[in-house]
Amino acid sequence: MKLYFRILRYIKPYTGYAILNAGFNILFVVFSLFSLTMIAPFLDLLFLKSNDDYTARIAKGAPELKLNISSLIDNFYYSLTEMIVDPNRGKVYTLVFICMLVVIMFFLKNLCRYLALYFIAPIRNNVVRDIRNEIYAKIIELPLSYYSEERKGDIMSRMTSDVHEIEWSIMKSLEAVFRDPISIIIFMVTLVIMSPQLTLFVFILLPIAGVLIASLGKSLKRTSVKSKDTLGELISTIEETISGLRIIKAFNADKPSRARFASINQEYTKLMIRIYRKTDLSSPMSEFLGTCVMVVVMYFGGKLVLDDHPTLNASVFITYIAIFSQVIPPARSFTDAYYNIQKGIASAERIAKILDADITIQEAKDAKSIHSFSTSIEYKNVSFAYLRGDTGYALKNINLKIEKGKTIALVGQSGAGKSTLVDILPRFYDPSEGEVLIDGIPHTHYKITDLRGLMGNVTQESILFNDTVFNNIAFGIAHANEQDVIAAAKIANAHDFIMQIEGGYQSNIGDRGSKLSGGQRQRLSIARAVLKNPPILILDEATSALDTESERLVQDALSNLMKNRTSLIIAHRLSTILHADEIIVMSKGEIIERGTHLELLAKNGAYKKLSDMQAFV
Repeated sequence: MKLYFRILRYIKPYTGYAILNAGFNILFVVFSLFSLTMIAPFLDLLFLKSNDDYTARIAKGAPELKLNISSLIDNFYYSLTEMIVDPNRGKVYTLVFICMLVVIMFFLKNLCRYLALYFIAPIRNNVVRDIRNEIYAKIIELPLSYYSEERKGDIMSRMTSDVHEIEWSIMKSLEAVFRDPISIIIFMVTLVIMSPQLTLFVFILLPIAGVLIASLGKSLKRTSVKSKDTLGELISTIEETISGLRIIKAFNADKPSRARFASINQEYTKLMIRIYRKTDLSSPMSEFLGTCVMVVVMYFGGKLVLDDHPTLNASVFITYIAIFSQVIPPARSFTDAYYNIQKGIASAERIAKILDADITIQEAKDAKSIHSFSTSIEYKNVSFAYLRGDTGYALKNINLKIEKGKTIALVGQSGAGKSTLVDILPRFYDPSEGEVLIDGIPHTHYKITDLRGLMGNVTQESILFNDTVFNNIAFGIAHANEQDVIAAAKIANAHDFIMQIEGGYQSNIGDRGSKLSGGQRQRLSIARAVLKNPPILILDEATSALDTESERLVQDALSNLMKNRTSLIIAHRLSTILHADEIIVMSKGEIIERGTHLELLAKNGAYKKLSDMQAFV
């Protein structure tokens, strides 16, 4: 239940609503109790008493009014007796009075019930909203290394299905958790006052029923955890299928893909059937156990009445049974809430894995601001492994200095460590050993947002969003105006094709820019980097996936972008880096050669081999 109380902490900002809800729930229970206690006057005063009894009660005079239940009941009975013996009113008048009193009690009871629900609604929905916001913020804050270990579909499942489960399991049961114990306590206190002997049986038998219910709840939680994990796998499969649909069709993998999905779906269905059966068992089980307790109470209470026990007469016993019958619904509702909470906790555990994930990229408490780049970037004895303690380093003892305004190209085979090297600069990862200096100061000493604000990224895969052309170019730029966006698009050779699209800059480009060609998507990415106007530019194979004509247009756009900037370029096509100030050749995480294009050709080493393989002269 630790996770349950953790979720309850989200209620703190809405304490006022919680207090109002609790207050109206208490009034609801009180009015419910008063409406039930009207049974005794019906039975006792109107039907079970003779005229001599009424006369004797009046002769004794009005009882002394004290602040306890017994005194209040005696005074109420005395007032009713006065109505009965009054020749102008009588029994019928008293009957009407009691009926009207019952109607008023039930009206107040249901009004308080509605007001309790009215004030719980903002708590339920605001808490779920806050949880979603916190998860989303954590997803953005987590380092890229976290997502290399997790499946995107499973993360999506946690943020959607699991949060939805909390909303409909824990938050839906929230009011029952606060209301029903209050109801049970008030009713049980009343029962103790009415007959301590009978209530003793209740205290003995109800915990036994509670143990049986708790054991079923633990089983339900275990099954719920399995179902959530399977649902995450199911959503991952759907996400992978949609992303790889072209390959599935190209390799005629329709049948195996369907078979794999059907297998996971069948497993999820089996688990959900088990969950529904266990959940549906909770209400009948609790009702049956409650009825068993009530039968025991009826037997022993009836025996006391038949034996003319001085503390329990027939009218009090019937009222006792009526009140006890009202203990069963909140007890059953509380049981249902308990089962729902167990289901919700299974989802909360999965969400907690995201919220409690370590953020390995930490900003120093005394981090400095940096808004400009003055002299150089330096990699100093940098080594990096993706897993802590991993002996397979992706980078090994890298030493590299990049002067301001220079263009540095990184080449080498796939897996040589080029992307890892540039990902360390904006602190997507931190070095396992060594440090990166910007203007002579370790980049870990700067504020992360300021550090990344110095850099613009253009990657091999154009990362665009299902939004307008304008918003994709202006992404992350506050208060960007149309003139600036158009100017950036022109520099990126994108303005002409944008104006040919229906809607122009306000047209939607589809999911990941699916309505555009590869070259058009890449030029939008370049326009985005142009608008940011960063002093440091990172190009990660920005033209490798393009055809010759698109590559020329994109290369022209990149040339415009790189003017007067410090640039790091990852390239497979050596033709795109001829004029780099220095070319770094990497292999297995190490720098094996460095120099200009002509210098490296003259060395007749690894770079020369790459050049020859591309038939480059």
